[in-house]
Amino acid sequence: MHTFHVSSIGTVHNTRKTPEDDYWGEVVSEIRLNNDWDESSLDGIDAFSHVEIIFLFHLVSDDQVQYTARHPRNNTTYPKVGIFAQRGKNRPNKIGLTTVELIERDGSSIFVKGLDAIDGTPVLDIKPVMSEFLPKGKVKQPQWSTDLMMNYWE
Repeated sequence: MHTFHVSSIGTVHNTRKTPEDDYWGEVVSEIRLNNDWDESSLDGIDAFSHVEIIFLFHLVSDDQVQYTARHPRNNTTYPKVGIFAQRGKNRPNKIGLTTVELIERDGSSIFVKGLDAIDGTPVLDIKPVMSEFLPKGKVKQPQWSTDLMMNYWE
């Protein structure tokens, strides 16, 4: 196994103080770069409509990490699937990834809509969404995941 060291580039600021399973769609977040980053590192970002935010589930303790199959959201009506077949926060490396709408850039901050990260979350990276990186063809997923996500972005 390889070990890597990563440092946050910024922090999420929003009104969500605790991790919750649903209703992230209207959440507006400020991602403020850390002081050691020059604001020019965001130059050109506002030419994109969407960005991907890579962040750390910093409140997940090591004993909460799932290494085997489990029922998503611990709901036994959903099938037991491996942690890599779901997007839960209790992941081995505690890394989250969400594609969000970019609202605006202001100096060393960007404002985004639909980020499912709580206030104080460390941001590891920001990447612009380019159509060439989107999936080619139809996206396939099981019905349980569609059911689980029914209220996620409401």
